Amino acid sequence: MLPSTALIVLPVTAALLYATAAMVLKRSSDLGVGVWRTTFVANMVVAAVFSSLWWILGGPPVNPELLWQPGIIALCLFAAQLCQFIALDRGDVSVAVPVFGLKVVIVAWVTPFLIGEDVGAGLWLAAALSVLGITFLNRKDSARPGKSLAVTFIAGGAGSVGFALFDILVQKWGPQWGAGRLLPMIFWINAVLSLGLVTQFTAPLKAVSKQAWRWLLSGSVLLGLQSVFFVCFLAIYGRATAANVVYSARGLISVLLVWSIGHWFSNKERDMGGKTLFWRLAGALLMLSAIVIVLMA
Repeated sequence: MLPSTALIVLPVTAALLYATAAMVLKRSSDLGVGVWRTTFVANMVVAAVFSSLWWILGGPPVNPELLWQPGIIALCLFAAQLCQFIALDRGDVSVAVPVFGLKVVIVAWVTPFLIGEDVGAGLWLAAALSVLGITFLNRKDSARPGKSLAVTFIAGGAGSVGFALFDILVQKWGPQWGAGRLLPMIFWINAVLSLGLVTQFTAPLKAVSKQAWRWLLSGSVLLGLQSVFFVCFLAIYGRATAANVVYSARGLISVLLVWSIGHWFSNKERDMGGKTLFWRLAGALLMLSAIVIVLMA
């Protein structure tokens, strides 16, 4: 696949899958699964999904002296995922997912320092438009209680930093490892780290209801598939900033899904008030403009 085509197909597919996964996992959270059990199960499922890349993509022999690299990336991923699930558990999908979009600016700012790759004025403009679009998408007629919203923003912001470092380091170290070696190693280490979450369970996994299990496993598989599309692009093509600008469309997609099919998931966020429509449309235009700038860069 040509890099220019992959820049649209892979991140947009990942964005759609992520927005859907967020709603599905939010439903499992509403059914009482909890942050720690959700993170544990999701990480195990995602590790299983990425294991297939070891044989599908292949790669050079693993250099034991470089194992610290996937270890660092896995630590960034683990911390970011905890923040992600806390934000989804405590807040609305239509607030949490757009906040995760702040990652695009963090990637644009950090990339020159860690990789030495010049981001360029066009991509900086696209990143700024994405954040402004995210801000508009997050406007409401009435706010949720302050504590819940504050936790969502803090956890979402911290998660954005962790995911940004993950993206940049995958781009930095991916070429020497090969996607078929680095990515499975990262997610295997992440699964091992997740074993520590078992001590935090409020109840064992067998206490999760059959109904909740359906949502939890479905959301975890969707989360794993979106990771494959997006992270493989980073490992193969690089261009973390451009990919994240396109991927930030998940904020818009999450809002559209909540409004259109949110009731399928017993999601009640669609009742947001009349003025919200104006801000959502303005945010959508800004994010689409950002994607067009990326394509022209």
